[in-house]
Amino acid sequence: MLVTLLFPWASRPLRRLTWYWHPCSWALSGQKSPHRGLQTTWATSSSDVTPVFTRALNFGDKIAIIDQNGEHTYRDLLTRSLRLSREICRALGCSSRDLKEERVSFLCPNDASYVVAQWATWLSGGVAVPLYRKHPLQQLEYVVQDSQSALLLAAEEYVGRMAPSAEKLGVPLLPLLGTRGDGSESPVAVEEGPLAACSSWKERGAMIIYTSGTTGRPKGVLSTHGNVQAVTTGLVEKWEWKKEDVILHVLPLHHVHGVINKLLCPLWVGATCIMLPEFDAQMVWNRLLSPESPRVSVFMAVPTIYAKLIEYYEKHFSKPLAQAFVHAFCQENIRLMVSGSAALPVPVLDKWKSITGHTLLERYGMTEIGMALSNPLHGVRVPGRSL
Repeated sequence: MLVTLLFPWASRPLRRLTWYWHPCSWALSGQKSPHRGLQTTWATSSSDVTPVFTRALNFGDKIAIIDQNGEHTYRDLLTRSLRLSREICRALGCSSRDLKEERVSFLCPNDASYVVAQWATWLSGGVAVPLYRKHPLQQLEYVVQDSQSALLLAAEEYVGRMAPSAEKLGVPLLPLLGTRGDGSESPVAVEEGPLAACSSWKERGAMIIYTSGTTGRPKGVLSTHGNVQAVTTGLVEKWEWKKEDVILHVLPLHHVHGVINKLLCPLWVGATCIMLPEFDAQMVWNRLLSPESPRVSVFMAVPTIYAKLIEYYEKHFSKPLAQAFVHAFCQENIRLMVSGSAALPVPVLDKWKSITGHTLLERYGMTEIGMALSNPLHGVRVPGRSL
């Protein structure tokens, strides 16, 4: 059973946190790596809570993200995040390179640009506020305004849509450029000197995720870096994440399920995340059954997605030989399949097991607390239970 902390901050109103600074340097050596021109060493505080980007250079040129633009290594992501962090601080006139928990909203597709926007916000000492591209403009404006965001980041394809809103709300808009992972970007020249002052990350605000708003307007939930790391490392331990894992990511990136379970967990251990721009049943089946490397070993989704995958399977994998292949391939290559964010109907669980041989691992979480309970990775999984 996985039990994480029930965080006491969940009921607090959104406000700027107060903390005490004990400056420490994040030393940037400025030395060029023979691979990509960047070598960074982190001098952290005594706290054992550190954001995921501090681990990036442990994995160097290993592939972190595969998306519609290509492959992106951990070094690539950190390089681009450092560049964007400097742009963020310039845009807000922050010479100290520490935003002191100013909110930064960002609108990105499901690709590496999301990771860069998130990491750059944290590198700048800000709180990340992810927006969802399918939300109506009015709701996007509500989140930007309600979170008291000081800056709005937008990927190129969303700049035209968000520019009028940014002007209306009096929030500067910073376009995100250069999202391709094909080596077309010039290496970052990392200047020497401290990147930012930092204290213990534990109590610092990390991100604001908005609830679904089923009983009223969506509420913003502030998670600290300590909260985020507790949930991430808890899942890494209980679900036995390894750097050899490859996860197929098809969920939106404005909820805990997509942000922590499917993105921060693999990035924490140096695994690879294949990001599809959106869910498409045919694309998912093609990727799950692809013999090409890297092969998917972890898949997580919501019950509706599993139902749609079953529907596609029944239409397109009707022959016994094809069904036998699907079952054998999933058994051999995929080690973990998870369902969450809603109750999983038992008929869907049973049908999925007959198709793939996998009993879906159900877990329970909330925006306010992250993941709280889980069926065991090893052992009997009880349908409809997270105990």
